[in-house]
Amino acid sequence: MFKRTLVALTIAATLSACNSSSDSSNPQPEKPGMLKVGILPDTQGGGDNIALHPMEAVLAKHQAEGVNLVIPVGDLTDNGSTKEWAQWRSIAEKYQAEGMEFLPVMGNHETSHAYTVEWIENMRHYIPEDAVHMPTAEWLNYYVIRENALVIGLAYYNLPIAFGWIKDVIADNEGKFDHVVIASHDGLVGAKYGQTREQIVQGTKGDNRLFDIHKEIRELFAEHDVIWVQGHEHMYQRSQIHARVLGSNDPGGMSDVFASTPTGGNYRMPSYTQIIGGNASYKGYEYRYGERELIQDVIQHKMATMNNGSHFYDTNAGILTFNDQQVDYHAYFAPHTIKNNEEGAKELANPAWKLMDSFTRTTNRCESLIYPNSIPEGQRPVLNHIVEYKTNHCVADDSSKVRLIGGINNTFNRVDTTERTMGYTAGLSRAESMNDMLRLSQQFMFTENKAWDPNLNAENRVIAGERGEDEHGSEQGNVVIPATTIDMKKHVTLSWLPADDATQSDIAIVSGMDNHTGTYQSAYGAIKNLKVDEGLDDSQPDGTKKQPHKALPAGASQEWDINESKGDSFGLEFTSNEPLNNSSSLLAHQVDGQWQTLATAECVIDAAWDEGFLINPPARNQLCTDQALVGYDSQFGHRWWVILDSDRQIALIEQ
Repeated sequence: MFKRTLVALTIAATLSACNSSSDSSNPQPEKPGMLKVGILPDTQGGGDNIALHPMEAVLAKHQAEGVNLVIPVGDLTDNGSTKEWAQWRSIAEKYQAEGMEFLPVMGNHETSHAYTVEWIENMRHYIPEDAVHMPTAEWLNYYVIRENALVIGLAYYNLPIAFGWIKDVIADNEGKFDHVVIASHDGLVGAKYGQTREQIVQGTKGDNRLFDIHKEIRELFAEHDVIWVQGHEHMYQRSQIHARVLGSNDPGGMSDVFASTPTGGNYRMPSYTQIIGGNASYKGYEYRYGERELIQDVIQHKMATMNNGSHFYDTNAGILTFNDQQVDYHAYFAPHTIKNNEEGAKELANPAWKLMDSFTRTTNRCESLIYPNSIPEGQRPVLNHIVEYKTNHCVADDSSKVRLIGGINNTFNRVDTTERTMGYTAGLSRAESMNDMLRLSQQFMFTENKAWDPNLNAENRVIAGERGEDEHGSEQGNVVIPATTIDMKKHVTLSWLPADDATQSDIAIVSGMDNHTGTYQSAYGAIKNLKVDEGLDDSQPDGTKKQPHKALPAGASQEWDINESKGDSFGLEFTSNEPLNNSSSLLAHQVDGQWQTLATAECVIDAAWDEGFLINPPARNQLCTDQALVGYDSQFGHRWWVILDSDRQIALIEQ
């Protein structure tokens, strides 16, 4: 299944030797094959056990979806005992024997209990033989290249230690990959943990390993479009971690949304994707601290704790599919009530898998954050807080253009957090006073709420807490991060693929429009009602509560299966650079691998786009009511528009 480099070189040499034509002497490079990477979250089962039933369910799902390579993202065990390793291997061996490859990374539970003997003794049978190991950290940090994806594995807390090596790996392998996946147990930002909080804001005095390079890490990962996958948190989250501190839609001090320029082509946001894989164990955690809005934009978040109104745990199975320049992501969950192995498989004997998150994008794309329609009116112009589906043009290689031209983000997800503190002790911690702690919090994690830079999650995101002295007379205290309510953003991408045999234009991919369904969760995962329930106190930048969202569209299911819900209606404009018109071409979308017209020729209206069409569509023949509303702007020429409510692949096809 993987690329056979030697065979490719032999074929190329043979064709060159034949020299029968100019084409055969310059063969096209072989396209990389498809690679499917599965994420296996923490599998601790409590005591000297792993969570047998969730692990089996996740790997079976991966196998059913055609996964080639599985990354167990740490905490494979609870105590690192011989019994646990035997349990883990008894399941993994079955799938390994059927061709599934594993790239395990060490978690904090392995670091605590099993490095020198058990980890190496057991994982050397799974870490690929061709893996290239970091000197002095063999079996802990290593990488492989599969197809056109560079996959790097890091042990728990090893990001600052291994960063220099990561830079060398990326530089030394330039030209050998198009995609980068870095897997570890924890992350730079995380959800309730995160090394920025633990090693910088609450870090030890004089420990500057991460402090000195945190900005460079984010910039390198953004530059190379890294997808970071991790475990540790026992909850699911996808977010964008950005290299700027003025908001992800802000390219380093300007207010224009990233799009395209004639000289530079299409631009991505200066950010990378962080995926916290979820859960495959018998425990779940509440959401602490919340979005680190200074450097993080939460796109999707879900947890289940079987506590405080949550009645089950989640088992999560995430899958990244790399196909040449395209990457697809699908995150599934299955609820269960298993507390230990002895209870049996219960719901996981036949898991009710549901799709809860997804994206499709390519390396040639434009990106925007679309904010929820819950921001106070006075805050919306500040820092490009866009709540409408409007973007600049994104330009294809064939010079076709696509952009979003209307609609409002009324379908979004909401989540609560718990109150937490962060402490300091003068002489021991980086912070040596209350002001130090407040400064570090607002320098690395949370936005200080100001009129020109509002914090959309709270008026008072961080406040002074207790202050006193320790037994040695040194100042000791903490800051408080009050519980709040967070509305998630949409990470919308417009990507391009080359035309195929059935299209007259390059293919546009619209992604990120239908991942939200109007859910509202408590900090423990209990169900709340976005249309009825208020948010927590002080959860708006003006000091009020977030209000019930009455404008949630009727098609929003408020359930977690995104396949069973509709997104907001939005307008999409497609402009061809070719001499195509409404007589020669029709706007089409791909359905089950086949191109189908969005509307037949007689149902395409001749009119320029008007945002009013989203509310009051123009009259059409009754035969057209089951078709998408598609228009052709004959005054402009070679420009079409359409109203959609979900992610699509769009292109022009012959009429």
